[in-house]
Amino acid sequence: MTEQMMTAKDVCARFGGVTTMSLYRWLKDETLDFPRPIEIRKRRYWRTEDIVAFQRRMATEGLRKRAA
Repeated sequence: MTEQMMTAKDVCARFGGVTTMSLYRWLKDETLDFPRPIEIRKRRYWRTEDIVAFQRRMATEGLRKRAA
């Protein structure tokens, strides 16, 4: 089975068109725990399953905060 990978452009689009600077900031914010990319020939790639898991975690945390 082949792992699905996403480029920075794909990740930005998945989060509603955020900029690559936003990705950089998310990576630097340790409290956010944004998935780390894999670097291949100076290009960053994220595993699709890591991005999906991050989105689910953020949605769950957001719901918990609203309920509190």
